[in-house]
Amino acid sequence: MGLQPRASAARKGAAASQPRLALLGTGTVGAAFVSRYRMLQERNQRLPRFAWLANSRTVLGTGAALEAALAQAVAAPARATALQGWAEAEALREGDIVVDATASDLVANWHPEWLARGVNVVTANKLGHGGLLARSQAISEAQAASGARYGDAATVGAGLPVLRSLRALVAGGDRIHAVEGVLSGSMAWLFHHFDGRQPFSALVAQAADAGYTEPDPRVDLSGEDVRRKLLVLARAAGLPLEIRQVQVESLVPGALAAADAASVRQALALLDAPLDARLQDARARGGHLRFVGRFDAQGAQVRVQVLPADHPLCAGSGTDNRVAISSDRYTARPLLIQGPGAGAQVTAAALLDDVLRIGAG
Repeated sequence: MGLQPRASAARKGAAASQPRLALLGTGTVGAAFVSRYRMLQERNQRLPRFAWLANSRTVLGTGAALEAALAQAVAAPARATALQGWAEAEALREGDIVVDATASDLVANWHPEWLARGVNVVTANKLGHGGLLARSQAISEAQAASGARYGDAATVGAGLPVLRSLRALVAGGDRIHAVEGVLSGSMAWLFHHFDGRQPFSALVAQAADAGYTEPDPRVDLSGEDVRRKLLVLARAAGLPLEIRQVQVESLVPGALAAADAASVRQALALLDAPLDARLQDARARGGHLRFVGRFDAQGAQVRVQVLPADHPLCAGSGTDNRVAISSDRYTARPLLIQGPGAGAQVTAAALLDDVLRIGAG
């Protein structure tokens, strides 16, 4: 992926004053982004011009027919191989804003390339700073070199001020001792509702139908979603953790991991007996089950924990994320940040907030 030549000063100024918006991903988050964009447009909010949208099957210019383009992209037939031509669609230029509403490793690979060209990137894709360390470092280096903006508030907490607060503490000279939290809205919802009256598998199916989980709920249950978020937070705190350095307890047994997509719902029943046993153990100990990610000087881990009822991470409800930051400044009691951490609407709002911040300069 060769870098493109820099624009002239006149072209750079024109691009900066009139940025174009491109959306990658037309799933639930992408569709919610289009809906919110249109709502703000009707409220006369100043917005970048929506130029095109794309998925793995097609690339479409939007013009004034934004919803029609979205519907056409969603209905596009599957391809034998994933479309990659979107990467150069409409020749992304300096000052443009590309929104990554995918979970694609391929798309994440383009983040440093776009930034190096001066293209701003707004993302809900955790694989940028939450995947390979070399890619995360390349993103930071490209951003620093070009001055392009990288809006990733939607990657952790669906836009809650977690990343912003952590980065502000570090920028102010604070030293982070530990960060721990219920970082998955889907897992928060599952363990908040898991009281033994329904099998755990039934709750997983409900969460998937509500759009709280990834399209394949095994991503959530495996702990990979939380691992990615924990890596984003750790790297923001200045810890260059590799993926393998985060120890993850997966809830997915081998037979469920091996099930094909059509058999996943039925195979979820394999979760029920072991989770019920853990629930009974937690109750016997007077605690609650929570799926927690944590990093500190001793390491990083993602696992189910039995926490006392008065533990800070046991508060909250529904899909609430709850994050505790301990630092030189917050030693006696951690800084707590809580709020809804799952769902297409809040994620889309976080993406559009970053778009507006970039558009405002």
